[in-house]
Amino acid sequence: MSYLFTSESVSEGHPDKVADQISDSLLDEFLAYDAESKVACETLVTTGQVVLAGEVKSKAYIDIQETARKVIERIGYTKSEYQFEAKSCGVLSAIHEQSDDINRGVDGRIDPMDQGAGDQGMMFGYATNETDNYMPLALDLSHALLFELAAIRKNELHLMPYLRPDAKSQVTIEYDDNGTPLRIDTIVISTQHDDFADDVTMQSQIKNDVINILVPRVKSKYKTREDVISLFTDDITYHVNPTGRFVIGGPHGDSGLTGRKIIVDTYGGKGAHGGGAFSGKDPSKVDRSAAYAARHIAKNLVAAGVSSEVLVQVSYAIGVAKPMNIYVNTYGKSNVAMADGEIAKVIDRMFDMRPKAIEERLKLRNPIYSETAAYGHMGREPQIVTKEFKSRYNPKGIIREVELFTWEKLDYVDAIKKEFNL
Repeated sequence: MSYLFTSESVSEGHPDKVADQISDSLLDEFLAYDAESKVACETLVTTGQVVLAGEVKSKAYIDIQETARKVIERIGYTKSEYQFEAKSCGVLSAIHEQSDDINRGVDGRIDPMDQGAGDQGMMFGYATNETDNYMPLALDLSHALLFELAAIRKNELHLMPYLRPDAKSQVTIEYDDNGTPLRIDTIVISTQHDDFADDVTMQSQIKNDVINILVPRVKSKYKTREDVISLFTDDITYHVNPTGRFVIGGPHGDSGLTGRKIIVDTYGGKGAHGGGAFSGKDPSKVDRSAAYAARHIAKNLVAAGVSSEVLVQVSYAIGVAKPMNIYVNTYGKSNVAMADGEIAKVIDRMFDMRPKAIEERLKLRNPIYSETAAYGHMGREPQIVTKEFKSRYNPKGIIREVELFTWEKLDYVDAIKKEFNL
């Protein structure tokens, strides 16, 4: 019997994502000037206010207020009627030094590779061949809808001139008993918009634009996948701004906090999640670095043909370098004559999962994190970019060339094929 599965995404203007982007931009600023910075910062946004808290150990001094305001401006909160605006909002910092009790677990070792995990916990990585980027299809579509909506708002506003920064999406897909997508059942879009006298006419216009402008743009992104294109049938159910009005939004409409969109950030409910958030954390925090490493392993396993779907788990104790376990689940879809436990032993041998080794393998001590803080940390295209960091406290500034989304590289496929005789 067929079944339905749903995933959601939120835009860069969603209050929780505003908070994530501020936290990760602060992290990038610290890492740009001091690669060994230890950072765990949280952000709260609400009407006219930004509150920053957390712990930092760094040789760098950064302009926290300016960094937060630049993020808010880049997102698009630039008008007073939003009641949360880049230049006028208050920014309160309660960031302080990292606890010595935590720091002793990750610093001061004779061998850097003995660097312990910044906390205990379990992390998961997941991959599936449903899409070219090895992400679950419902989540990938949800991200794509909002990414395109933001592109229209920023670059082609004449197409949908009423758009404001806050938005959410949700996609429900029907699957058959074998887990093959059959069709898109439902698309939900809630987008903040300008105030209009005639709500009924306005909402009709927004729905028409979503169906006839936004969805075709998203569909075109999958032109190399006929199996995905075929899912866009004429009987999709659309719920566009289903409350009938979405003028009050962003941090004025709902407060935002760092780390509240961990399912959006990862796999949309597919696979599993260990519960740890990513944004604002430097890579000594395995909540982040080990989750990236587990995704890297899972993606390369699927790309190599070990299985069409893979879940990888790793767990740590605080202050201990070697992980407690490596677990692999191929959901009964393995293409190799090995039990999942045997596959896990091979992976344990191939990939050094000590925190410092992960940092070095994936080049995580670079200012690469602000780009991860909206539209998902996984499934993004690896790329090399040049970033400039400059503020009133660092007027000369620095320019850094960095590689983004290194955990998405398919650089272990050949080695895995050789190891598993594929």
